[in-house]
Amino acid sequence: MSGHLLTLRELGDEGIADVLALTDRFVEVGRRPIPKVPALRGRTVATLFFEESTRTRLAFEIAAKRLSADVLSFAAASSSLAKGESLRDTFETVQAMGIDAAVIRHRSAGVPEQMARWADDRVAVVNGGDGWHAHPTQGLQDAYTLWRHFSPLRDGHRPESATSNGASPADTPADVPTLWGRRIGIVGDIVHSRVARSDIEAYTALGAGVVLVAPPTLLPAAPREWIDGWLPADAAARVDISHSLDDVLGQLDVVGLLRCQRERMADGLIGSVPEYAARYGLTAQRAERLRPGAVITHPGPVNRGIEIAGAVLEDLAANRVLITRQVSHGVATRMAVLFGLVGSSTALPGAGPLADLTPAAEPISSSDRTAVPDNSHRQSSASTAERQVIEHETDG
Repeated sequence: MSGHLLTLRELGDEGIADVLALTDRFVEVGRRPIPKVPALRGRTVATLFFEESTRTRLAFEIAAKRLSADVLSFAAASSSLAKGESLRDTFETVQAMGIDAAVIRHRSAGVPEQMARWADDRVAVVNGGDGWHAHPTQGLQDAYTLWRHFSPLRDGHRPESATSNGASPADTPADVPTLWGRRIGIVGDIVHSRVARSDIEAYTALGAGVVLVAPPTLLPAAPREWIDGWLPADAAARVDISHSLDDVLGQLDVVGLLRCQRERMADGLIGSVPEYAARYGLTAQRAERLRPGAVITHPGPVNRGIEIAGAVLEDLAANRVLITRQVSHGVATRMAVLFGLVGSSTALPGAGPLADLTPAAEPISSSDRTAVPDNSHRQSSASTAERQVIEHETDG
């Protein structure tokens, strides 16, 4: 197969919606007594992380294993890079071992794209985060988390509460990803954040309006031109800018917090920690001013007391902090991406509806039927040839 996932722009609005719809199926897999399918049996996924990571690396490795793939985990610190080996030689060495996909994270923007140029036609490259540039799977998991929070599935229909605030027509099917009419704030270091860029692409693709909230020093020098330069015109028109969290807080359905990067303080881009927290942190006082139903997201890791007060983070009774749900959905989202790239004969970018490529459920014994809901009405409508392959693997 061919095809890579380097940015969400490559997918387009329809492709993003397709991946999120497929993620639904893999969330279902994760709820099974044995959360595993044979969709990538015999395939190998390599995680090449040249930068520290906990959530992204583990999510990709768990995702690959739940798809029955073999996982090759690369640690830059203990590799031949320390002996002077080049990035290209390292990548081509790993590729020569017979991998089918490579997940790349690097502190320099553009490295995954360059490795995609070096890759053989049979190897799919996934951007696991590159510099300030992009983090496409984080954008997908954040968008999926918000879609399924505001539009939970209940017997295949969207509840009435999910269409409040003019979010979407009441007759919109619950399996159609949308954030239409939602207003989402992204708060913090916008200019240095790969997460911010991918979140903006994902949220606007689903119809949301976005407000970038940051001091001028943590925004691009010409923020309006920056937005207009890489977003489609209709999406760019739904992105606003504010230098004050207090001015927009009551308008937001989602407060998306970004990690405060302490190195920016050394660069003189922001003042002290207390100063940043006072102006842009979600304190307990600000949390009380959130509009009813508003929720909080954060890509992690969280700096307690800076981006968000510990009391707000731990207020489980309020049911408004979605951070652990983001992490949980990150596994299913990456299962969808890996399956779309490696588990089918169709490349992810520009492909047809990925919901049609859903792997069939594994057989369930009679003793397990009470624990696992009957989802026969959601079986795959994949091509006959692909369905036969999946069923053969399942029976094996």
